Amino acid sequence: MVAGVARNQVNEPEQSNSVAFNGPSNGLKASPEAPSTIRPLDLVHLARQTGGDRALENEILQLFRQQIGLCVGQLKMTSGRERKIVAHTIKGSARAVGAFGLSRIATQIEDAPSDVHLLGLIEAEIARIRDFIAGLNR
Repeated sequence: MVAGVARNQVNEPEQSNSVAFNGPSNGLKASPEAPSTIRPLDLVHLARQTGGDRALENEILQLFRQQIGLCVGQLKMTSGRERKIVAHTIKGSARAVGAFGLSRIATQIEDAPSDVHLLGLIEAEIARIRDFIAGLNR
């Protein structure tokens, strides 16, 4: 019991409304105890960030989808310090929504902005995430 509130009411996403519990799963089931690790987005993390508010989750994911689409173009057109700044932006946004794989790649780009191989990796991960987000609303 925390300040008069039962433990299961603190920081627990509303399972019936959250995309974490209603999104495409490829046969996988999400739960607060076992966050998604195979999906490109950890929807349980997102549900916790939004308090399980599905409308807010959808709004955040659509904004994120747009942002990373723009950022991948910026990564290709920049180099050096500018590329590090774009990668840092992606890293922070990705962590906030639970795109931890994308965040790791962005961190690598921050550390090695001239590594062209990493640009290919991040582009593929961004495409995977954007497709996944689009699939949530089908």
